[in-house]
Amino acid sequence: MSLFISQANAAAEGAPGQGGFSMVFMLIIFAGIFYFMIYRPQAKRTKEHKNLMENISKGDEILTQGGLVGRVVKISAENDYVQVELNENNTIVIKKNFISAVLPKGTLKSI
Repeated sequence: MSLFISQANAAAEGAPGQGGFSMVFMLIIFAGIFYFMIYRPQAKRTKEHKNLMENISKGDEILTQGGLVGRVVKISAENDYVQVELNENNTIVIKKNFISAVLPKGTLKSI
């Protein structure tokens, strides 16, 4: 029985601590993973969407986030709203931020 107790005491006194360096190293690795896997791709998508919003012009065929496809008729520079013609009879007004893509010319005719 005394054999087990001495081994337990020896194990508790045994290995010295590695210090805080390993913890700092792990935090740096996690920060790198966060940056390259989450922040950087999201920043890239945001930049591309901002460029898309700035380059929309009258006559562009667009796709909205709601799935509507139409042609830009009027752009209001004051408050970032766009008037979109869905067909000859229907026009809607949406905010520029809800445009998800600019489609190639002739897309509306091919649908």
